[in-house]
Amino acid sequence: MARYFPKKPAISRFGGLLSLIPLFFCASFPIQAQNTDFAACLDRLQPEAQKAGISASSFRQFTDSIVPDMSILEKLDYQPEFKQPIWDYLAALVDEQRIQEGLQNLRLHKNTLARIQEKYGVDPATVVAVWGVESNFGQTFGKYPLVQALGTLSCYGRRQAFFQKEFFAALRILQSGDITPERLVGSWAGAFGHTQFMPTTFERLAVDFDGDGHRDLMDNTEDALASTANYLAKNGWHSGQPWGFEVKLPDNLSIAGEGRKKKRTLQTWINKGLTDVNGQPLNKLAPTSMQAGLLTPAGVNGPAFLVFKNFDVIYSYNAAESYALAIAHLSDRLKGEGAFKKAWPTDDLGLSRSERITLQKILLQKSHDIGEADGLIGSKTREAIKVEQTRLGLQADGRAGQKILRALRQAN
Repeated sequence: MARYFPKKPAISRFGGLLSLIPLFFCASFPIQAQNTDFAACLDRLQPEAQKAGISASSFRQFTDSIVPDMSILEKLDYQPEFKQPIWDYLAALVDEQRIQEGLQNLRLHKNTLARIQEKYGVDPATVVAVWGVESNFGQTFGKYPLVQALGTLSCYGRRQAFFQKEFFAALRILQSGDITPERLVGSWAGAFGHTQFMPTTFERLAVDFDGDGHRDLMDNTEDALASTANYLAKNGWHSGQPWGFEVKLPDNLSIAGEGRKKKRTLQTWINKGLTDVNGQPLNKLAPTSMQAGLLTPAGVNGPAFLVFKNFDVIYSYNAAESYALAIAHLSDRLKGEGAFKKAWPTDDLGLSRSERITLQKILLQKSHDIGEADGLIGSKTREAIKVEQTRLGLQADGRAGQKILRALRQAN
């Protein structure tokens, strides 16, 4: 699993009065009290860890020097106030830079990817697309020491039982020697490596593809790419079948109740009047007996897709349809296919990563305190955009889109 998105309500494992204390107050405990409380929690976890296959000496070795990182609790409970439209999400994940870097990696790892496809049945473009979205081809792994992060989440906040399983898995990985402690870093929620496996996923599905005796997703590209293909294969990937394709909807078709999960035969969709985006019969693209669901991420006025089992497999990697569509679309672009045919229903399209950086550089030139021009649109960038939108006579909604970038360029 690539990422963790918490959904359940907060539950403290300590009970009593402490369970009523808000997390922001927990985060403000004196450091000494935090460390003492954390050490007591680890002491309670040690017998359970031993039952989970972690020796007492290994547990001490890997946990004795860690202290809790209470800043992680803010991320655990953070609810994004600024929801991205699908066209913004895809503009940043499937941009020209990522396509070109993906093509370079397809060439660079051609032989390895061919052997991976032969063994697991997953095409190179899909594997590389996951790699590109998850870690920008190994350029962005995350900075959190996993034992510290997962240890913190095992003792504080909600879903502690979930994180304890991941914590114990991380300790088993270190105990096995597959990855060294200083290299086991990743996201705040525990995903790590080139394609961001959770520790329990690593234990189940990571492979030693180069045969060096270690399963290494941090420093071994062959292991990482093969493990990704193994994940997809084990989750039901059908070799040689498409994830889906863009379709043209007839004017009178109702999409009410339709979706990825509501599968119908391709012949049923043909009978309903669907064609491919160029108006060609769908039976030229896939067998009419294949089951497909209708995905319309922006409603009837945006691009529409028929999606098959392989789309669901990509979805299982990170349970979000926008994520699965990004992977699927990037894989198509790496195969030489073009952008979606139908336009998104907006007059303000999203920005690529390079365009986001350009926008932030302009804001910095105008003395806005937004931090580094890193392409990440946070609250400070949105506030600065609101100021400039007001100055330029635009709607002050803080949106980082083509309109504000174009207006600022023209103003300059």
